[in-house]
Amino acid sequence: MKDEKPQPECLTLQVPVVAMDFMAAGEGASRIKQTLKKIGFSPQAIRRAAICAYEAEMNIVIHSQGGALTARFLPEKVELLAEDKGPGIPDISQAMQEGYTTATHKVREMGFGAGMGLANIKKCAEELDIQSKIGEGTKVHIVVYNKV
Repeated sequence: MKDEKPQPECLTLQVPVVAMDFMAAGEGASRIKQTLKKIGFSPQAIRRAAICAYEAEMNIVIHSQGGALTARFLPEKVELLAEDKGPGIPDISQAMQEGYTTATHKVREMGFGAGMGLANIKKCAEELDIQSKIGEGTKVHIVVYNKV
């Protein structure tokens, strides 16, 4: 038997995200932000994590058939996982470019889909991993550390 470190206690929050539900869009990110405040994360970490959570949630709303946003709160970091069922991302490097969007004209008319979601996440996250399968969906794993 190996010497295993005990895992730190963590709180997990999972929020379902409904495709094209702009009325509820952002609620998950708001709940994550409020939780980070309650557990004492630094204002800078809260801001970065809230931006990441919001952008990830909006990507699910705009580009998929629905999914979930999950947050794991640990003392030193918050881990976000945005999972969706949908078309997948054909070219992740292209999708990471500022201004690149596949949002419909209707979504852009509503003021969303400017092509900044993944670029903003990349700017605010310490760790970012995107896995996508065409015709199945996308998983975006984000880590923001609680730095002062």
